[in-house]
Amino acid sequence: MKNKLVAIIGTGPSGLMAGTVLAENGWNVTFFDHKKAPARKFLVAGHGGFNLTNSDSISSFIEKFDEQQIKEAVTNFTNDNFRTFLEKIGVETYAGSSGKVFPIKGIKPIMVLAKWLEYLEKFDVHFQYEHKLVDFSSEQLKMESHDEVKTFSFRKIIFALGGASWSKTGSTGDWLNLFRQKNIICNSFQSSNSGVVFQSGFDLKPLEGQYIKNCKVFSNSFERLGDITITKTGLEGAPTYALNKEFRIGTCVFIDFKPTVDFDKISKTIVQSKNNTEGMRKLKLSKTSIAFLKLVLEKEQFKNPEILANSIKKLKIPFASFQPIDEVISTIGGVSFDSVLPTFELLNVSNVYCVGEMLDWDAPTGGYLIQACVASGYSAGKSIVNHS
Repeated sequence: MKNKLVAIIGTGPSGLMAGTVLAENGWNVTFFDHKKAPARKFLVAGHGGFNLTNSDSISSFIEKFDEQQIKEAVTNFTNDNFRTFLEKIGVETYAGSSGKVFPIKGIKPIMVLAKWLEYLEKFDVHFQYEHKLVDFSSEQLKMESHDEVKTFSFRKIIFALGGASWSKTGSTGDWLNLFRQKNIICNSFQSSNSGVVFQSGFDLKPLEGQYIKNCKVFSNSFERLGDITITKTGLEGAPTYALNKEFRIGTCVFIDFKPTVDFDKISKTIVQSKNNTEGMRKLKLSKTSIAFLKLVLEKEQFKNPEILANSIKKLKIPFASFQPIDEVISTIGGVSFDSVLPTFELLNVSNVYCVGEMLDWDAPTGGYLIQACVASGYSAGKSIVNHS
């Protein structure tokens, strides 16, 4: 076993999956984490609805990702493969009406993690907690634990260090400078799957926490139906998250409050009504949608039937910024794929691999993020098994 020593730094889904593949194939696996317990972000993510993957067809599934290497990883370890693995460790799942895949009722995130760790125990893996990365080379790790720096030797090293959102879970991104010092190309972290913050001058506090239901958020090239939530600074919700890339590159993004009703009908209803507010009620716009339009439009715009009708179908979101990184679901940025081989091994540091959210890729919520993480971990582990 001496020549099959592997270290995995990070105990989120990507690290656990990489370790699982290697342990199943006879490798002596040691996990390191700088927190006192494993998979903290994985557990916190479950508080918002614990979707593990999505039942999307694989052809549609891979189109949710912006990097070819992640698409290939998910093709090699699909959503069905992950559900089969979960069933093997004792976690039964079901697909909801939206396609999101959840553990069956009664199975909480901590229970999923416990089942996974229980499965790993069969292979005598080792866990070293409260060990923070200090330095690394092709075969060595330097880790600090309780003010003492320790050196460990391994044949292979897999980093699964995560991105930079939700720092309270340990996902701080503070490893970025160390990697840059080793001439590994790394891009700065940015918010993703984030709510949007409006330009100054909009007082949204009276509507904070209210929903605009069954709307469409869209650009010239992309759209997403669903519900959005009004915050004191802007908007939250899956449709706005899905358009993050469009916001990021400066594309105009709009809201259609009545996606099932064409413009002509909306315009005719508004014009033929006693006043614009009555017209909107006839169109069955919610009180929240009406109040939001009143708030965002200038008074004269709201009174103008033509402008109002256009705004109901195509209201430009006055985007200023995303929410701060520490408040968002995920990040883009991290290790560039220009620094990574198809096997997920680093180009300029042999025997060292990077997986999961620490790589620079993007995907929407709804199970796609976790699936890509486990798929990249699986691919790295399988590559080591097949080529060692």
